[in-house]
Parts: sequence; C-alpha cells; structure tokens
Amino acid sequence: MDQPNNQPNTQANDRGQRLSERIILVTGALEGIGRAVAMACASEGATLILSSFEEADLEPVYDAIVANGWPQPAILPLNLETAGERDFIGAADIVADTFGRLDGLAHCAASAPFLSRIDDYDPGEWERVIRINLTAPFMLTQACMPILRLSEDASIVFTSDRVGRTGLAYWGAYAAAKFGTEGLMQVLADETRDSSRIRVNSIDPGVLRTALRANLYPGEDPNSHPAPESVTEAYIQLLSTETRDLTGRACSVDPATGKLL
Repeated sequence: MDQPNNQPNTQANDRGQRLSERIILVTGALEGIGRAVAMACASEGATLILSSFEEADLEPVYDAIVANGWPQPAILPLNLETAGERDFIGAADIVADTFGRLDGLAHCAASAPFLSRIDDYDPGEWERVIRINLTAPFMLTQACMPILRLSEDASIVFTSDRVGRTGLAYWGAYAAAKFGTEGLMQVLADETRDSSRIRVNSIDPGVLRTALRANLYPGEDPNSHPAPESVTEAYIQLLSTETRDLTGRACSVDPATGKLL
C-alpha cells in the first residue's frame, strides 16, 4: 500500500470539516459511487484508503485528491473476486501498521454483469457475483474488525440496492447478494450494538448514472438518472460522528436533498 504522510490534518480542523482526522477505507474507489464517495470524504478532511482491483486504476483518483489539496490518500489494491482469507487479513494488517486504527469502512464495490432468468443463470457466474458482492465484503469486514474496534467511533457502511430489499425479475445473483448484505448488516449491528463503538448500517443510493447501470441497460439514456455525486452527502452522514447513535438501519437517500432517509 502506498503510504501517505500521516501528519494531523490541522487545516481541515480549522475549516470544521466533518471527517477531519478520520481514516476511511472505500472499496470500489475507481469509479461510480465508490469514486464519488472517496472524493467527497476527502473534501471533508478524511484520510482515504482507496481500494480497487489494480493499483494503477486508482492513480487518477489519488492524483485528483492530492491536486485539490486534500489529505494524501493511500492505495490498497485488492481483487475482491480472487482474494482469499490471507489476502484480506494481510490488507487489514497493512492498514493497522500504517494508521493504527480504522474509523470507517465504506463498501462501494459492486458487480452485476448481466440480467438473466434464474432458469438460465450460469452457476459459475452466480458464485462469482455472490463472491464480489457479498462474500468479499464479509471477509474484508471480518478482517478489519480488530482495527475498527480501536477507533473511538467506527462506522461500517454497506451499499445496498432496491433489488436487495424487494426482489425484481432477472437481477439474479446480484439481488440475492444484496439481500444477503442486508442480513449481514443486521446481524453485525446486533452483535456490536452493546459490545463496541462500531455502528453498522446499509444504504440504498437509488438508481444512478453508473457504468454498472449502463452495462445492464445499454439503450437507456444515462442522463435520465442522477450522478453518483448526488448521494455522497448521505454517505458522509453515516461515516461522520453526527450519526454516532445510528446502527442497524437500512437507509435510503432523499432524492431532493441527497441526505439520509
């Protein structure tokens, strides 16, 4: 992992930024919701750990954060499709050695390669989609629990989807994984509610203008949906101390304000 200069962000403190001095790991930071959340968190004073499949993919995001004068981020390449238990534990150990704690974990990585009837769904593809969208977030969260417990106020945010709350035809493994994400969030929130300073929530950001959506609906006008930047306020609310007492909540986003519902 490329290591940032870990000096306290006093300039951010002076500006009263809501994520000042918080260490936040964002998966899927290459594009879409993940990139938008990473940029928004950096603008609010957070030190970001940017994660995606390849280190080179994240360099433009890294450069954009640095160019804006925000806290220097770190890069943590992690292939959610192929990583095993040792890889996730190793990643958490690197974060621990570099920062000493983790204040926020935002699961923004997602994969929905196609729409298909259950009758026709390829079993191998089913397992791959479940792994990226559910198993890998579980394994990364599990690996990070010890360093999240070192924070005075830690927040885990799982990105859900409307099809993970009400199933829709043809969404297959992606919908099943998002239903699993909601269950994982609820179980972990109940386990940590009275035994730690970790809060766990999920958020359905709504239908947005992302590459994932464009891949599934190539004939759709992408401008008919809001940009990912329109929902970042809700993520910041969940990752900041202003929602310190909120846990176990399946959140949505107010389309008019971008804030939590």
